[in-house]
Amino acid sequence: MEYKDYYKILGVNRSADEKAIKQAYRRLARKYHPDVSKAKGTAERFKEVSEAYEVLSDPDKRKRYDNLGPNWQRYAQAGAEPFEGFRVHDLGGFSDFFRTIFGDLGVREEDPFAEFRQETGRGVGFRAARGANAEAAVEVSLEEAYHGSPKSFTVDGRRLEVKIPAGVETGSRVRVSGAAPSALAGTNRGDLYLMVTVRPHPLFERKGDDLYLELPLTVPEAALGAEIRVPTLKGAISMKIPPETSSGKTFRLPGYGMPHLKGGGAGDQYVKAKIVLPSELSAREKALLEEWRRLRADDPRTQWHRAQEPR
Repeated sequence: MEYKDYYKILGVNRSADEKAIKQAYRRLARKYHPDVSKAKGTAERFKEVSEAYEVLSDPDKRKRYDNLGPNWQRYAQAGAEPFEGFRVHDLGGFSDFFRTIFGDLGVREEDPFAEFRQETGRGVGFRAARGANAEAAVEVSLEEAYHGSPKSFTVDGRRLEVKIPAGVETGSRVRVSGAAPSALAGTNRGDLYLMVTVRPHPLFERKGDDLYLELPLTVPEAALGAEIRVPTLKGAISMKIPPETSSGKTFRLPGYGMPHLKGGGAGDQYVKAKIVLPSELSAREKALLEEWRRLRADDPRTQWHRAQEPR
């Protein structure tokens, strides 16, 4: 990592006061702003000038910068992370050197051209350069992913209310425009991208926008048919189980799956029958089952099992 001489970048000596630093910055910012100069390397030069001003115009950062001197490498070895909970992409914001030395101090937001506008009574016609984008992880339940849900975040002391859209899945990105941590002076905030993870659900398995559910049935319900209350993310509904339903038979509930994230409609819900055998049978229940077995003695499946018995 290369050491950055911020005094040299702004063209001021180390004893320069706040006024001299601001004047130097404003002069260079006018010269190198991407909306003014289209020369090669202008954008990078503007970022470098803005970074130098961010450090030298802030008393705390300037004091640390002056005190570190040749010992700045120890901060690099520490590997400090500037924004806890966020991963900042270097898309036009901080250099690695800046992040390493000043990440824990954050950055200030200000319009370096505001005073210039007040003095001259006119705008300079500049559009602020864009700052760094950032990512943050967000975890939602399947119910929240189904209905869409508001989430609260705190970034640089600002509280953000973000609506997670219905239909998100693990890997979805939700863009919050202009919500990234503070940009360098003279730049606008970048965007905050929320990286979504949907927690596993105890009942439903999600495959794309379709939902899968195992429905336990008793032997009488499967054999004789029944009307069963089936859970869905819309709420429980009644579903008729036809007589002689085998374990593994699957029923489709159209439109009861997850909402499509990019368009109307929704997936389907598939309900798979699972016959559950009783336990701790009473004497009466055992007698009834024995009677049932005698009545089904001619069943082809019973005869097949008997044919497999050793002679």
